[in-house]
Amino acid sequence: MGVFSIGIVLVASIVSPIPQSMAYHQFADQHTYWGVQNFFNVVSNLAFLLSGVAGVIFIGGSLQSPAHSVFITRSEHWPYLIFFLSVVMACFGSAYYHWAPDNDRLLWDRLPIAIALMALLAATFSERVSLKLGPRLMPLFILLGVGSVLYWYWSEQMGAGNLNFYIVVQFYSLLLIVLLSLFFSSRYRRGADIYVALILYAIAKLAEIMDQEIYDLTQIISGHTLKHLLAALAICWILRMLRKREPLPEKLSGLSNPDILSNSA
Repeated sequence: MGVFSIGIVLVASIVSPIPQSMAYHQFADQHTYWGVQNFFNVVSNLAFLLSGVAGVIFIGGSLQSPAHSVFITRSEHWPYLIFFLSVVMACFGSAYYHWAPDNDRLLWDRLPIAIALMALLAATFSERVSLKLGPRLMPLFILLGVGSVLYWYWSEQMGAGNLNFYIVVQFYSLLLIVLLSLFFSSRYRRGADIYVALILYAIAKLAEIMDQEIYDLTQIISGHTLKHLLAALAICWILRMLRKREPLPEKLSGLSNPDILSNSA
């Protein structure tokens, strides 16, 4: 999998650069209400705020009360905490972008998305491959995610936009989560819930692509607004997965480190 990942990055570095299309900023629903431009694309980001804050509160409570934690180790909290904090920041970054869409504002929309995806990848790696290695890889993953966004923005400023690495971060990270989930069993019950979250996110991306078609059909909600709501629902499903899960006894019995077992639920 590591060799394949390196190959994907090499391909992204040699194929023709994909610039950011200016048509991307022309959303189907551009109505202004109460002085807020692109009103529904802006206010629908409140769904990210609500789901992100709920996640932060849950993870914070788990950190404060290890005896009732749903995690085997304390270190497993951090990828999910970063994930939900990034979702909160995505609310503000996306609302800022949609108020007056352009490449400069799009930077602040994409940064928290990249961080959230990398944190979720680290969390998946931790609970399916290595309890210790997952949290340690998170800073590297996040650096790669942030770097892909900054590289895209820098390339646009240089007049030769290149989305290749950001595309890899956004879609290949999700593919890796799927592959890790398929080939490595979770240490927790409810592990299959991650598939529901990923399906919801995939439908959200499809709604984004069909922005105009959905708006033409409904005359009420655009595909991009629907994307925000579906993506927030995917985040809620991840939170639901965490709330309902518990460590599998056979996975706990396979751990010999008493420090690891001391924080288990």
